[in-house]
Amino acid sequence: MLKFYFNGSPNPTKIALFLEEAGLPYEPIPVDTRKGEQFQPALTALNPNQKVPVIVDGDAIIFDSNAILLYLAEKTGKFLPENTPVQRGKLLSWLMFVGTGVGPYSGQAVHFKHFTKSPQEYAHERYQFESLRHFGILEAQLAKGPYMLGKTYTIVDMDVWGWSRMIPFILGDAAWAKFPNLKRLTDEISARPAAIKAVALKDQHAFKAEMDDEARRNMFKHVKA
Repeated sequence: MLKFYFNGSPNPTKIALFLEEAGLPYEPIPVDTRKGEQFQPALTALNPNQKVPVIVDGDAIIFDSNAILLYLAEKTGKFLPENTPVQRGKLLSWLMFVGTGVGPYSGQAVHFKHFTKSPQEYAHERYQFESLRHFGILEAQLAKGPYMLGKTYTIVDMDVWGWSRMIPFILGDAAWAKFPNLKRLTDEISARPAAIKAVALKDQHAFKAEMDDEARRNMFKHVKA
């Protein structure tokens, strides 16, 4: 059975969404990053970057959430667009846009908005601006059709949903007013039975909730003990 190393953050949650949507049997293995479980040798052997998600599918080990989405979609033949060069190009382009833009900048926006102990005005403004810009690009694309690639629900929409559902935490509660089409997509996916199960997966495990000094040291390695 496929093994799925996860926690409740955006990237693992979008993998949980795919697994539930596709009806794939899997063994969920929680990794509590606030306790430092990502640094255990067994996980480091699977992902030298010491992060989740990771899946182990027989002899195949895949880390990075977008690589996992593409692997699972191609393996199952599900949630992919029409197999043409045009649609394949769109699929890869938007997957990489989320993977290199939306995700990293949103993560840094969250860090400087919620978790830094010392004032970092420039960094905060920088990542808020870039996150707003990236989500604006998604908004413009979704103004053209119901889903990111047109009329078909694909792994790109799952990829977007992993981060877009966090917009109030990233940019503030008022930010949704700027992204009506993105809000429409996010609400639609969040209401799907598979998404409800994916979000609830974290609640089956007692992850550390406190962002105390131990958690900061484990999550942000530049923080000195």
